[in-house]
Amino acid sequence: MTPLQSSSQPVHIVGAGLAGSEAAWQVANSGARAVLHEMRPHRMTEAHRTEGCAELVCSNSFRSDDAANNAVGLLHAEMRRLGSLIMRSADANQVPAGGALAVDRDGFSAAVTKALNEHPLIEISREEVAGLPPADWSNVIVATGPLTSAPLADAIRQLTDESALAFFDAIAPIVHKDSIDMSVAWFQSRYDKVGPGGTGADYINCPMTKEQYDAFVAALIDGEKVDFKDWETNTPYFDGCLPVEVMAERGPETLRHGPMKPVGLTNPHDPTVKPYAIVQLRQDNKLGTLYNIVGFQTKLKHGAQQRVFRTIPGLENAEFARLGGLHRNTFLNSPKLLDGQLRLRAQPRLRFAGQMTGCEGYVESASVGLIAGLCAAADMRGTPLTPPPATTALGALLGHITGGHIETIDAGSRSFQPMNINFGLFPPLASPPTKKPDGSRLRGNEKTIAKKQAISTRALTDLDHWIAEHLRVAAAA
Repeated sequence: MTPLQSSSQPVHIVGAGLAGSEAAWQVANSGARAVLHEMRPHRMTEAHRTEGCAELVCSNSFRSDDAANNAVGLLHAEMRRLGSLIMRSADANQVPAGGALAVDRDGFSAAVTKALNEHPLIEISREEVAGLPPADWSNVIVATGPLTSAPLADAIRQLTDESALAFFDAIAPIVHKDSIDMSVAWFQSRYDKVGPGGTGADYINCPMTKEQYDAFVAALIDGEKVDFKDWETNTPYFDGCLPVEVMAERGPETLRHGPMKPVGLTNPHDPTVKPYAIVQLRQDNKLGTLYNIVGFQTKLKHGAQQRVFRTIPGLENAEFARLGGLHRNTFLNSPKLLDGQLRLRAQPRLRFAGQMTGCEGYVESASVGLIAGLCAAADMRGTPLTPPPATTALGALLGHITGGHIETIDAGSRSFQPMNINFGLFPPLASPPTKKPDGSRLRGNEKTIAKKQAISTRALTDLDHWIAEHLRVAAAA
């Protein structure tokens, strides 16, 4: 694309996480200059360990890559169509993960950082933006994520006169593969599903009997946990990333119907006995030397983690490359505070992106950064961008963040909560499919599958039309 006037003001992006990195890439590829501000390594957060852009601090999974049947897979496909740096870097650094797209976290971050450093229209400024960005920054994207520094969070709170909502997020332990007892564990993907870069045998599975499971659940509940600070006591968790011990406290069978469900797997060491529960580990780096315990985000203290997780069959001698942890996430009451272009109503020069807007997940955060970057670049051209259709994954997620989610209930309003992309956010189909290609009637689960596929087909068709009508026209201008 043709660069805008070199004398024009740059777009300032605060925060070089997934959302900020994607936003800077989209701004620059639209022809505008971008200055990406990142406080690391001069000031680190509770969760980061490097100065790399787009560092993954939790799981290494971007979840399902199935664009036809899964909403996050559809979001992957839409982002690829829009030249996403995050998706390009993920695809180049994928590791086997069944039907999911998982990445070598260090290789992924290095690829993003290299691309941003080498782009002629992107400048990376290693400094903290403490407080509101300077008044002479006319076009700003704030993408500081769930670990926004206190000075900036306080400034936003004062500007909006709105108390920041918050929830806790937890990260899962990572185990050295060579410390796992493979005479007990085995490789298999659930239902032998083959995904991007996978073989159908991508997860390490550790089986449990009923007695072992019951003892494990009891140990989780009894294990010593991280103490909350006074101001953290009433902070709710996000249901999509609950600590494993919190799930255990919700009922003895909760984990068996969640991350430890024993379906779609057969133990080759004893195929006649069906495990009562199964713990899965997913490859965490390209070398295949590290595996994270799937769904085992935790707030157990480190000593308790090692003691309890080593009761899992196959992990008795596990060596941990990283133990789990807990951090506090903050996000805006976006439907009230942001407009349809992700601009702060109280100060429209400020646009927000990423997890702090109330989306949840790596891909969702990056996708909101993508839209914010396109909108900011369009503002630089003086031609505001029409948001993507609500029928697309991008549009559906944007609608959740900025749309009609403030509902009056008696004397108050329902709280806005973070959300992963899911088919429930999409407008209904005008004519849901009822028949198979051969003319026979769809029955049971066939209807659900056909509906998802029809929503995905509609989304990609509508996105292609939107790109042709709005982005290519904007690029020509």
